[in-house]
Amino acid sequence: MIQSRQQVTVRYAETDMMGVVYHGNYLPWFEIGRTTLLKEIGLPYRGLEEAGFRLPVLEVSARYLRPAVYDDTLTIITTLKEKPVLRIHLAYEVWREAELLATGETVHAFIDLQGKPVRPPPEAIQRFNAAFRASP
Repeated sequence: MIQSRQQVTVRYAETDMMGVVYHGNYLPWFEIGRTTLLKEIGLPYRGLEEAGFRLPVLEVSARYLRPAVYDDTLTIITTLKEKPVLRIHLAYEVWREAELLATGETVHAFIDLQGKPVRPPPEAIQRFNAAFRASP
């Protein structure tokens, strides 16, 4: 299992008239978590793109437990539980201190520039293997 933590501060523009974070704004936070996790294991998203790979979203889900509001400092925890083969499954938790606010999941496919599903590039497999070996 690989985990990454990233903090975000809720901007006023991310809230609705009730002062609560609009539900769609959690998805960019999931993206922040995903790209941070990849970068931390040595696979920056830009590098994957430059090598001719893309990771489109196939599925996304979110469950909202408690509201986040303007100026909250949130921690996004992103977890990769298993090594990807053709797809990469990521889980997310959004916390305000010790309070779990939301959970979510995304599923992505590795594709080439023509949109054909492919296996992760060899460098990615090496990085995933090394990260899983190093995880507690």
